[in-house]
Amino acid sequence: MRRVLLILISVAVAAVLAALVLAWLPTTTRTMSAGALDQDTAAMVEKGRYLATAGDCSACHTAADGQPFAGGLALISPIGIIYSSNITPDRETGIGGYSLNDFDRALRYGISPSGSTLYPAMPYPSYARLRDDDVLSLYAYFMHGVTPVHVANHANGIRWPLSLRWPLSIWRKLFAPDPDQLTAAAIHYADPVVARGAYLVQGLEHCGSCHTPRAITLQEKALDESGSDYLAGGQVQDGWSAVNLRSNAAAGLGRWSAKDLVDLLKVGHSVAHGVIGSAMGDVVVHSTQHLHEDDLAAIAAYLKSLPPAPHEVATFAMNAATAHALEAGINDTRGAELYVDNCSACHRTDGQGYARVFPEIAGNSTVLSADAISLIRLILVGSVSPATAGAPSRLGMPGFASRLSDDEVAQLATFVRQSWGNKASTVTVSSVKAVRENALTAATAP
Repeated sequence: MRRVLLILISVAVAAVLAALVLAWLPTTTRTMSAGALDQDTAAMVEKGRYLATAGDCSACHTAADGQPFAGGLALISPIGIIYSSNITPDRETGIGGYSLNDFDRALRYGISPSGSTLYPAMPYPSYARLRDDDVLSLYAYFMHGVTPVHVANHANGIRWPLSLRWPLSIWRKLFAPDPDQLTAAAIHYADPVVARGAYLVQGLEHCGSCHTPRAITLQEKALDESGSDYLAGGQVQDGWSAVNLRSNAAAGLGRWSAKDLVDLLKVGHSVAHGVIGSAMGDVVVHSTQHLHEDDLAAIAAYLKSLPPAPHEVATFAMNAATAHALEAGINDTRGAELYVDNCSACHRTDGQGYARVFPEIAGNSTVLSADAISLIRLILVGSVSPATAGAPSRLGMPGFASRLSDDEVAQLATFVRQSWGNKASTVTVSSVKAVRENALTAATAP
């Protein structure tokens, strides 16, 4: 028994030593040349401005009522609160002292100038795909096109031992791709439009950061379509479940056209299928509405090229039975009564909504999602569409938390998930209770 114990202790010690070696072994990256900056800095700054907009850098690096890119935004993570950093060119509190290679190592490799690993709240596993010329333009923009702001970085709210940085380097080396290897092993697309869309979606837009499920070790299960989990949805971000962006007919984008997707990203809604709500609104306002039309078309083309994710549990086949019953005044379940009383004025008794204003419920991918958390949250707290240049009016859905009980919300949500041809799982009272508690906690948080 003693011998077995000694063997186990020896193995554990060896594992710890191996982990420490892996963690402390420095990462060597190739050197980039900043010589091109002398050629046409102004043009590079403008290109970098566009790329930073595409990457929606301001969303995380600008706090509410804060200066652009000065950091301080609280990002909720599984290990605690991470505050975004100041990325203005201030030399003391920002990145003004960064060389091009410092900038590149942080952006694509997730390594700070001190050698420590950045928290992957910074999506460097996606930015690893960026080309050298785009990195150079981003550097030119942040050094010459952004106003320096002297704001010290906020200490992260992560308790020891989770606050230790060295385990992050192990995570990075195990799960973050090597930018140089990505270039060598890049997936080739026959259609150059799809290729451009793939570059944007997988890289700057980092769509997978929210829309790809994560493993227990918190890395995205896939970083491109070589994995069937890529963009299959399911992550819960700020209380909302990210939708499936693949071509599933019910819970995905299978019934969407490329134009529907372009419209959604440009103005915040499509003709019929969807209206961007609170969860994605900032992305549309600060990023996608400003993209060139050809880039929006490329993103749509790439998303439409993705095959359905496997194991879809929901289905949709248009069925007029629910519409006929409600139009005839037959409300034979509590869910039907609740729908007529609270929802039908906007979404109609046939579940078709009103084009460009209120989305259809019949066949709606959010309604049919495997996880009903977003539908429950919509019913409880409502949502507001973003104000964009193409659609400046903010249209809102009120929340019904004050007038509907947990049981009533569960019955209403189940009704819309199982009517007009929708076939999705029943919503439980316990699920509604959990969402309500989380929503109320978020609403009262400082």
